[in-house]
Amino acid sequence: MHVDFPQIRVASSDEALIVHSDTPLQSLSSAVVGGGFATTKAIINRHVDKNYDCANPIDDLHSFAAARGITNFIGLLTAVWMHKARAVTCQKDGLTVCAVITAGVGNAIAAGVSPPQVFASSTINMIVLVDGRLSPAAMVNAIITMTEAKTAVLTEREIHTPDGLSATGTSTDAVVLACTGRGAELSYGGPVTSVGYLIAKCIRECLGQALDAE
Repeated sequence: MHVDFPQIRVASSDEALIVHSDTPLQSLSSAVVGGGFATTKAIINRHVDKNYDCANPIDDLHSFAAARGITNFIGLLTAVWMHKARAVTCQKDGLTVCAVITAGVGNAIAAGVSPPQVFASSTINMIVLVDGRLSPAAMVNAIITMTEAKTAVLTEREIHTPDGLSATGTSTDAVVLACTGRGAELSYGGPVTSVGYLIAKCIRECLGQALDAE
């Protein structure tokens, strides 16, 4: 997969999609490995069987990464095949943003309505790369923007839960926001900021393409 983003390479196989950065990225994520605020040069979105049942997915991901010489990484899991991953890059006002997404909605849920449930492998994994420097608060703000854009796409596509409710996501959705740290600090990441607009625009287009590939 080709990604039009400075100093970033993406390697994709049946086993995983791996984002490699030449320089450290400042990240905020809900990932299985490397969640929260972190610094990393690799993001792994690993394909697993739809019946994946591992007692320790963290150790499993670490073993997978170590076998490929990767020690410091953010790790995600999904049953979506990697050839269905999509990437979209958007630019405006000197900013570059790229979204890399895999999408499966067989386990769609409605937040606040669908009851708690056990792990399921169908998920939407969203990786957003920003060639810029966001404050910690702006990174949290940008995660909100990512989620709003995702839910808007699901609503517009009339994706529903098995109970017929309007889906807001799946029970295992994960997000990764990774920033290069270049340029002046951006204090906000909401949808009407330049960076937030680009993030939402990329996700709308990229998630739409990923859903079409499902």
